[in-house]
Amino acid sequence: MARRAALLVGAALLGVYFALAAFSQAPLSPAKIRYGDKANTVLSPYFTQDWLLFAPEPLADDRGILARASCPDGTQTPFYDVTNPYIERTQKDRFFPSRMSRLVSGGMQSMENTDPFLNRVRQQEAERDKPVLPPLPFEERSRESAVRFLARYSLTQMPGACDGKPEKVQVRLYVHEFRPWSKRNDPEAKEPVHAEDLNWLKVGELR
Repeated sequence: MARRAALLVGAALLGVYFALAAFSQAPLSPAKIRYGDKANTVLSPYFTQDWLLFAPEPLADDRGILARASCPDGTQTPFYDVTNPYIERTQKDRFFPSRMSRLVSGGMQSMENTDPFLNRVRQQEAERDKPVLPPLPFEERSRESAVRFLARYSLTQMPGACDGKPEKVQVRLYVHEFRPWSKRNDPEAKEPVHAEDLNWLKVGELR
């Protein structure tokens, strides 16, 4: 009896595993967008390695955020650098580095979090001069959550702004592109800087 029960349980678990494997290979659908990550945690529970771990892409840009506050009297503070201070601390302490700088990079990556399939579709539409697929609801929610997180983080890094009583906060994203390695010795090579100012957010709605 016990052996039969064990066989039934094993068969059920095997069936669930194969069902999840089939689900992970299914075409993109609302269900896959919602539950795909959970299925992958079962199918790939361990840290996966590939050649990128040992041959990462060279650093191509420097990206981070600045932030400023709006005070009750209507004035606005200058932009505070809320990214580089922790990066400098990390570079000075190689044995026990602070991981605070990862909060900014992680938040910026979350703003661009989307499905690789959707990226390919949008790229193909852009190459064919067709209307590009607009952001889907889950992408908009992910971006909104990341924006709010970066705003809250910025507030913690400028406690003296507006004498500690800011009404609103605004985050500026920046990306400084480095010159290609092939042009590293070219004095005329350009290193453009791209910036995006996010909407002002009320401090009271972030806490």
